Parts: sequence; C-alpha cells; structure tokens
Amino acid sequence: MSRFPPAVPRAAGVQWWPAVPVFVCSMLLAALFAATRVAHGSPFGVDDAVHGWVLEHRPRWAVAAAVTVTGSGVPAYLLAAFAGALAFRTDRGWHGAPAGALAGALALLSVQLPRIALASWLARPRPPSDDWAWTASGYAMPSGHTTTSAAVAVLLTAGVHRTVRGRARPLLLVAPALWAATVGLSRVYLGMHWPTDVLAGWLLVSAWAGLLGLSLVLLRRRKSGAVPSNESEGT
Repeated sequence: MSRFPPAVPRAAGVQWWPAVPVFVCSMLLAALFAATRVAHGSPFGVDDAVHGWVLEHRPRWAVAAAVTVTGSGVPAYLLAAFAGALAFRTDRGWHGAPAGALAGALALLSVQLPRIALASWLARPRPPSDDWAWTASGYAMPSGHTTTSAAVAVLLTAGVHRTVRGRARPLLLVAPALWAATVGLSRVYLGMHWPTDVLAGWLLVSAWAGLLGLSLVLLRRRKSGAVPSNESEGT
C-alpha cells in the first residue's frame, strides 16, 4: 500500500469564479445603501443632474411611456409564471407547466421580499410629486418596477435558454433584457425615481440571480453525486 494518505475528495468540476460577480454586485449594493443612509435619503449629485436634465428635455407625451406598467404587479407575475412554465417544459410537452408557473412566481417573490424590506429600511423619498408624469407610491430605493422587471427578465432568459431553439433564439434571449432596461429607464424618464434607485434595483437582481444560479448548480451536483473517485493509491 502507499505510504501517503489518500487525497480528500472534492466536488467534481465546481468552479467558484461565478461567485466573483455576485460578491462585487453585493459590495457595490452595500456601498450604495450605506451612502444613501449617511445622506439620509437625499439625492446624490448625479441624481439631481440627471433628474433635472430629464425634466428639461422630456416631451409632453412622456406619459405615453406605458411600458412602465408592465414592470410590476399582475403583468410581471404572469410573465414570471410563464417563464417558469417554459423552463419546466420537456420534449413530452407542457405537463410540468403548473409546477413551473408556481416556481416562477415564487422565484419572483423571493427577490420582492428583500426589496420591500430594504426599501422600508432606507425610507428614501421619491423626487417631488410635481415632477411625475405617472402615478407612484412607496419608497424610492430600490426601484420596485426596476427590480421586478429585471428579475422577470432573468427568469425569461433562463426559460428561453433551456427550451427554445431555432433562428428566433438569439432575439428571444436578448429581448427580456432590453425590456427590463426600458422599464428601469422609464422610471427615471417619468420623474418618479432617482437614477441611483434604478441602479440599486439592477444591482440587487444581479446579486439575487447569481446566488440563485450558484444554489441551483450546487444542488444539482449534490443530487447527482458528482464526486470523482480518488486517484490510484498504488499498491
């Protein structure tokens, strides 16, 4: 037998580099929240500058930017449910659609709860209501519509990536991100959020998506028992 002790088994193929962007986004988000708390919710210089520019250049038909309503409430949860059903679709059909729809809605809820808690903790006021071109309620940071639409975009992209093939696939992979970006920017365009509110929503979803993805990968590897056999110890 070999005089050397056997090597300690390690999970096969587990790469931890995806955790780096999760860590970076989390640190940036924490820094933004800390700065907002120190400023007692007051807008930063970039917030005032962008908000003022929008008010100066926004046309009167800004209210027509109805895409903003798709980023929250019933439309968002319906899209999340559809994304989950799409992800659970198999070659045999849509038999797993109900479970997938529930999973999609719960996934969206899993980012909504911390967003609401963080918004209540920060209690950041919105821009003056006279500047709004739409209706709004609640605290400003993180932006609810921004967070919700970005999370739905992640779920839709995952569903498309798993099940859709063909020429439309590249377009369908990009479309959710474009939609979510439009919803987030519309909140600033309509005067109801400071730019850093939208940034906070995007950072929150980035960290959430990264943690969710890492959790799913580790869970799948654990279920599959992907542990390599030890190297030959010799005789």
